[in-house]
Amino acid sequence: MDPNIHDMASRLLEAAQDRRRFIVALAGPPAAGKSFLSEWLCRELNGRRPGIAAVVPMDGYHFDNAVLEPRGLVPLKGAPETFDVDGLHQDLERIRRADKTVAVPVFDRPLDLARAGGRLITPEHRLVIVEGNYLLLDQAPWTALCELFDMTLFLEVPDEVLEARLIQRWLGMGQDHQGAIERARHKDMLNARLIKNASRPPDIVWR
Repeated sequence: MDPNIHDMASRLLEAAQDRRRFIVALAGPPAAGKSFLSEWLCRELNGRRPGIAAVVPMDGYHFDNAVLEPRGLVPLKGAPETFDVDGLHQDLERIRRADKTVAVPVFDRPLDLARAGGRLITPEHRLVIVEGNYLLLDQAPWTALCELFDMTLFLEVPDEVLEARLIQRWLGMGQDHQGAIERARHKDMLNARLIKNASRPPDIVWR
């Protein structure tokens, strides 16, 4: 059975019971709804137990365009090699210790850049949801992240739904129709297929 948001919140609270810190990975392809569902799930958890949950978005660890440009990677932004995986790993290690507040970056999509220290994860946030495309990718250096997760979820969404959402996303960011189709099909969907085909099996598939 595929759990709904209320069932998932109950499952996480039960799993995190008596744990000083419980880290959940919510992975899936671009436009699967990771950001939306993680924030919704966080609100549901905090509605039941105020202040227990927070979200760490993987997108905050995008390399800046100033770093990507000399490497010729700006056209590939969003691919695995365009993220600071080591930085994410180090921050998750600090978050796991649960002994002090950790500032994490947050990606500003309209500005196409990460804002350093955009969110604080405090020791009171006992249940931390990490959301992002490549959290379960079974390729180095991403595989090192798995040891930091207590539970893993994967959002399963059909390719045709992803493509339609991605086209709408690019249109909303000012692309013309043909440009939106090109970016969705020849950039984002390539990453989506990699994620679907090369991710580790999750604890729970969420459809």
